[in-house]
Amino acid sequence: MFLMGYGPQLLAGTWETIKLAVLSLIVAVVLGLIAASAKLSANRVARFLAATYTTLIRGIPDIVLLLLIFFSMQIYLNEITDALHLPYIDIEPFSAGVLTLGFIYGAYFTETFRGAFMAVPKGQAEAGVAYGFSRWQIFSRIQFPQMMRHAIPGLGNNWQVLLKATALVSLIGLNDLVKVAQNAGNVTFKVFLFISITGLIYLALTTVSNGVLYLLEKRYSVGVKKAEL
Repeated sequence: MFLMGYGPQLLAGTWETIKLAVLSLIVAVVLGLIAASAKLSANRVARFLAATYTTLIRGIPDIVLLLLIFFSMQIYLNEITDALHLPYIDIEPFSAGVLTLGFIYGAYFTETFRGAFMAVPKGQAEAGVAYGFSRWQIFSRIQFPQMMRHAIPGLGNNWQVLLKATALVSLIGLNDLVKVAQNAGNVTFKVFLFISITGLIYLALTTVSNGVLYLLEKRYSVGVKKAEL
């Protein structure tokens, strides 16, 4: 029997981990773009809020933030349902994991995007204004493509860390790859085997990610002349 009957569960856990990582990435990218824009804005309040967000998140360990946000969300939700006399709502681990990881890594993406935006010459946006482009057209057609060329190396690093951080969500009950491997190891008394398989699966995921990032880097570097050694 394939892996003592735990093969299908490991595959299901792997798929759960991939979904968790991708959805968390989407949340992190959106938050990162918003916070980076706030840090670069002329509004002092926006800059202060964005700086507070990134400082707090980057200064506290991920596992502490995960537990803090997960349990605080549940507590506040319980207080709201009690006040409104609504039925009890239990936050599922998957949704909590997506929101929590997205919120945490949005702070890291913020600095990546901020540095990338600053690397784009201001004259590019000024040229867009001169041609009568709207603010959205300037962002989507001029700034974003050029910004991504500078951001992809940092985004790649953050994605790799985010992918590995999905293992932390098993602590709040998500039946992901790590949780399945732990359960299988405890039942079969072959903990080393299943943890090793888990490590190899994560290695395979990061290797595939490197390939995708390489293609993205080539895509956003079209027309850019590389320095000759």
